[in-house]
Amino acid sequence: MARFTRSLLVLVALFAALAFVAADANARAGGGSSFGSRGMRTFSPPAPTQTAPNAASPIERSMTQPSAPATSPATGGWFGRPGLLGGLAAGFLGAGLFGLLFGHGMFGNLGGFASIFGLLLQLALIVVVARLIWGWYQRRNAPAYAGGGASMLRGMMPGAGAAPGTPGGATPAGGGSVAVGKADYDAFERLLGEVQAAYGAEDLGALRQRVTPEMLAYFSEGLAANASRGVVNHISDVKLLQGDLAEAWRERDGEYATVAMRFSLIDQTVERTSGRPVEGDPIRPTQATELWTFRRAPDGPWLLSAIQQTN
Repeated sequence: MARFTRSLLVLVALFAALAFVAADANARAGGGSSFGSRGMRTFSPPAPTQTAPNAASPIERSMTQPSAPATSPATGGWFGRPGLLGGLAAGFLGAGLFGLLFGHGMFGNLGGFASIFGLLLQLALIVVVARLIWGWYQRRNAPAYAGGGASMLRGMMPGAGAAPGTPGGATPAGGGSVAVGKADYDAFERLLGEVQAAYGAEDLGALRQRVTPEMLAYFSEGLAANASRGVVNHISDVKLLQGDLAEAWRERDGEYATVAMRFSLIDQTVERTSGRPVEGDPIRPTQATELWTFRRAPDGPWLLSAIQQTN
């Protein structure tokens, strides 16, 4: 039992360390999360592109409220849905709760730390199954856009021009398609570097000129969290490696463009007072692929309005 206890403590410490590293490795602007607003398409997945062929992560935080579809008691929610997924979720969670109520985990007969380990494993499996079901539910209920997969692909390598064109994807109600040309691509690439640099410098004034008020609020939260931890994020050498347009459209309040971008940067977190490195490499760049959505009001400049991670 003593050997099992030591092994369990080592395992827990390892998971905690991995969680810490994963959190700090995404210290850049965006932080490995998906947040912001894409207008009427906030809760609809962007079209895949050559740069980001996999599905984008759903928006996790947004001031845009989703329009919830009406559901009946017979079909609403996870447990009311007929079929394999509904029965699996209800049966699995029901069995888990029953075991918890009566003191039995997956390893209930072993007692002691074995029961605790079994409980943790069972809860982890419940979370995994719940995430799979939720992803299936979102894909099933996402509104279909005609022609959404026929997005215009344009290289955005530094120095490479991009001719104007009309992106694929459906036109929202009351809107129209938007032609995106070289000047727009140059603005997107410039904003990528300027937003990351302003975030690393903790310059809210510079961010205010380049992002929407909603994104400014989220970035402010991230900087405040860094300050409370006593660390600062140093970002430099941001370089766009590849990018293409997923979709661009017009709505009543302005124009939107979602762009997939693969970029490299020096991303390091250090202690605010001593400068001691906490995470990241001051020399070796890291790479990331994200979908950035930009919005501009009539006769206004492009502003960053959302960031989504790729799966």
